[in-house]
Amino acid sequence: MNADPDDRAPAQGLDLPSWLRDVVALDPAAPELQFDGSWRPWSFLASGLRALDDALSPHGWGAGVMVGVVIRNRPEIVRAMIGVLGTGRCLVTLSSVLPAASLAAEVAGLGLPVVAASERDWTPELRAAVAGVGSLGLCFGDDEHPAQVVVPAGARRHDAATTRPGVAVQMLTSGTTGTPKRVDLLYSSLGYEIVSTSRYSASADLATPSLASGVAIVWNPMLHIGGLRGLVTNVVAGRRVSLLERFSVEGWTALVAEHRPRAIALVPSAMRMVLDAKLPREALAGVDALIAGTAPLSPETKDEWEQHFGIPVLVVYGATEFGGVAGWTIRDWRAFGATKRGSVGRANEGVEIRIVDQGTGEAAPIGGSGLLEVRSRQLGQNGWVRTTDLARMDDDGFIWIEGRTDDVIIRGGFKVATNSVADTLRRHPAVSDACVIGMPDERLGQVPAAGVELRAGATLTSEELAAWARDRLSSYQVPVAFLIVDQLPRTPSMKVSQPGLRALLEAAAG
Repeated sequence: MNADPDDRAPAQGLDLPSWLRDVVALDPAAPELQFDGSWRPWSFLASGLRALDDALSPHGWGAGVMVGVVIRNRPEIVRAMIGVLGTGRCLVTLSSVLPAASLAAEVAGLGLPVVAASERDWTPELRAAVAGVGSLGLCFGDDEHPAQVVVPAGARRHDAATTRPGVAVQMLTSGTTGTPKRVDLLYSSLGYEIVSTSRYSASADLATPSLASGVAIVWNPMLHIGGLRGLVTNVVAGRRVSLLERFSVEGWTALVAEHRPRAIALVPSAMRMVLDAKLPREALAGVDALIAGTAPLSPETKDEWEQHFGIPVLVVYGATEFGGVAGWTIRDWRAFGATKRGSVGRANEGVEIRIVDQGTGEAAPIGGSGLLEVRSRQLGQNGWVRTTDLARMDDDGFIWIEGRTDDVIIRGGFKVATNSVADTLRRHPAVSDACVIGMPDERLGQVPAAGVELRAGATLTSEELAAWARDRLSSYQVPVAFLIVDQLPRTPSMKVSQPGLRALLEAAAG
């Protein structure tokens, strides 16, 4: 089912490397990237493309060659990332949040031909690892020197891959439920997705490369797919970007006041932070819509935001593995916002969605629950791709996500949907966020346990929350432990980290 019957033509992909090269060359002196109050022109990005070509071409490393980049939300890393994508090479994301020894071990294991990083990340451990596998080490700078060789290329391992043809990004998943894994995002897929999701911006014009008005605020970590797509989508649109190294309500609000964007993007945990800061309605004056994604958003938080700020919340849905596939438009919000509460919207242009029975794989009836499957040209294949998400869809094509198959545990024969239990806990007026996971139990197999973060200034004991939960949940759904913490452990994308919570619960249990 198509996303929105608005008479637009089906989404057609774009040639991302060619498009990026054309955009950065349109007006080299015009401002493009703001960081810490100062602007860098489009030529800042164009010089990154040239520097990467100058460094890699003597080795014969052209399109498809794998370039590891230690990702930070900093201008020099934007320069490196656009340089890799604008030259048709493969961007391999490396985590700057890892300890130096762990990052070095990952680089040694990957054996990439090229590793690029900011000066702060070129630790002795990283230099030694890069030299040990014969990689070329490049230090990208935020000045007139785009890239400097810090480790000359040496003899490489025979078993190490050099190229990943057709792959734009080898992306780390967020690691919300376990160890992050790498997912290949194809150039063809990104090209289709950028066009299909352009409908969320009324000013988007992808007929030909051009510069756009307005400023987009990019704060989501570019190590996460939401931050990377936010950067690339806005550069493709020729839009100026204001970059935050990390999210804070104060820093983000200051940029909103400075640039008055028509559209803003926040994940649910950041929305909660903004609401808890009790900003006046006029602080976000001029904003027409908030795009919310990355993690499930409770209808209560959505209602609270819209009532306080008067700004429509447009929920979007997707994942690292298959990109953005569904969401709300302003048109749909006006027509259906009051009657489709809790929905993640309708499928994007060029995307088909169906719900199938978990056991048989047969299509579920309209309104019936089952596994969500996706089919789209952006996935690089014609067949259906099965997700781990449980969902239902109505006869207007609106989709509700009801949990994940890996969120369901078996407690002594009873199925417990941990995400549903967490949603119930979030409804307590003192609770800011909650996460429920399964913990091993010798008698029952698994039992639910909860980590809870309170709202600013709120007080609540584990016993009080347990009593509250028993009034609203079946006995087998009530967590056996409630750990109240100042801050839940989170991934770089601000999702709650289940491995991190598991470690806290294990430590608390002794």
